[in-house]
Amino acid sequence: MSATLSIQYRIAVLDALAHLFEVQCTVATPDAVGQRFRLPTWIPGSYLIREFARQFTRVHARNASGAVAIEKEAKDVWRAAPCSGPLTVIAEIYAYDLSVRTAYLDGDRGYFNGPSVFLCPDGLEAVACEVEIVAPTDSGLSRWRVATAMPRRGAALHGFGKYGAENYDALIDHPVEMSDFSLASFEAGGAVHDIAISGRHRADTDRLAADLQKVCAWQCDLFHGAPNGRAPFDRYVFLVAAVGEGYGGLEHRASTSLLCKRDELPLPGMNGVSTDYRTFLGLASHEYFHSWNIKRIKPAAFTPYDLARENYTRQLWAFEGITSYYDDLALVRSGVITIDDFLELLGRTMTTVLRGPGRAVQSVAESSFDAWIKFYRQDENSPNAVVSYYAKGSLVALSLDLTLRRHGASLDALMRALWRRYGETGIGVPEDGIPRLAAEIAGVPLDDFFARYVYGTEDPLLAALLGELGITLHVRAAEGTTDRGGKPGKRDGQDKPRVWIGAKVAAGNEPRLQHVYRGGPAECAGLAAGDVLVAIDGLRASENALEKLCSQHAPGDTVALHAFRRDELRTVACALTAAPHDTCWLALDAVGDEVGARRAAWLGRA
Repeated sequence: MSATLSIQYRIAVLDALAHLFEVQCTVATPDAVGQRFRLPTWIPGSYLIREFARQFTRVHARNASGAVAIEKEAKDVWRAAPCSGPLTVIAEIYAYDLSVRTAYLDGDRGYFNGPSVFLCPDGLEAVACEVEIVAPTDSGLSRWRVATAMPRRGAALHGFGKYGAENYDALIDHPVEMSDFSLASFEAGGAVHDIAISGRHRADTDRLAADLQKVCAWQCDLFHGAPNGRAPFDRYVFLVAAVGEGYGGLEHRASTSLLCKRDELPLPGMNGVSTDYRTFLGLASHEYFHSWNIKRIKPAAFTPYDLARENYTRQLWAFEGITSYYDDLALVRSGVITIDDFLELLGRTMTTVLRGPGRAVQSVAESSFDAWIKFYRQDENSPNAVVSYYAKGSLVALSLDLTLRRHGASLDALMRALWRRYGETGIGVPEDGIPRLAAEIAGVPLDDFFARYVYGTEDPLLAALLGELGITLHVRAAEGTTDRGGKPGKRDGQDKPRVWIGAKVAAGNEPRLQHVYRGGPAECAGLAAGDVLVAIDGLRASENALEKLCSQHAPGDTVALHAFRRDELRTVACALTAAPHDTCWLALDAVGDEVGARRAAWLGRA
């Protein structure tokens, strides 16, 4: 591919120990009035202005005649002086963000997402791109390989060299991992799938590939509507960074970046699916489902993306919430986890939502719209004011699925209809597209459902809907700070109720109030987020002391709490109340053949 037909990029390790990449962008025929270059301010799938340009430490330009003047016009825009081509802009970029969103570089690995490193020449967004990923010259990095779903343009498989994309949007949708990663592969949906794991680990990659193959094949079949469904790509890559502590995922058109604890990967000889491994499988399943639901079926507001500013939509509850519903459902339907595992996960999600007072303040549609300023910028008051379009969105999706099943349809059928109407055509989903299509496949009006649960703040009536399938929803009080729900309580049947102070204590050496819940005992006593408890009834406060308080006192008791706010000591009388019943777990009931068949149709297993 010649320079006259494409924009040429080159990315190289400038200094691994200083965490510096050098990235070049060459334009064959620059704008006669001075070529402008723009960097995105956010990355699709993560709805916050990230300000990638802040990591550009030096930018200069040159052509065949020598240096070309270039100056910054805005926080993320540079303009070169008028000159003849080819024009090359060279950027030095600091890369030390251990996340799935930007770029990272040290002596162990290199990683980058296109929006954080590749400048886009104005007016040339639709032009084909070619990028040379340069092999590092440091002998200590000689074992590094390349993992990416970007099409090769001369580079060997997993090798350094030239890659390409049909336009800038495609270029920045293929993250790249460079390291001495371990590799496993499998086939699903007619596509080769690679799993590239960087970081120290002892994972059983054969087991991991076998489990992910089942999940991916099931998702391909779901959207195809029949067995042996095809994936919407020829090759897919799971880019996995295994660390001591970390969690995150970001979807791309033919790959995903995953950050996980190394303990979440399966060990050789492991029987069953551990809680940690279940977490990783759910994350991988979630991001893979996005290959359809957001990367190809996407809101009209995202077609095309405007990466210079916020793109508002009230539909993230569907694109993230429905995906969050299917991520664990795919695990049980594909046979990777048991029904009991799935019900435990569902109970935990219900618990998370029920414990947030913000669900009565903000609808999932509002949460979607305000993701840019609220969901991704949470503070001490967020539990009181914000609802997760992921977590509550998944419960709305469950409720919608079971509601559609009452009318002989299903959420499966809705997703296939969305794929045919919007995904395969590339037409963006209008803001009212999902409610209208759901009513169409159900054959009944669903305005009331969406008004109450999507645009309103009511809780879905899950107890009744699950009861129709022979599943009983139980709700109890939490039994401690580590009780996430999903299972029966150990204290069930005991008469003495637990009490609570209406606050969440941050992890650490001191009992600092991270969140104070609206209307709870702590707030009524005058405590606030950030206060540090130092004594309870005259005795030193600690996490263990708080646990004793909640288990040994009775509702109506009053305790003296001593706390520092900044450097000022205050003493308050806190009237304890019964701990709320906000911890959920689900139980399978014995059912007849008819209900059993409907339950099996939903879970995919008897």
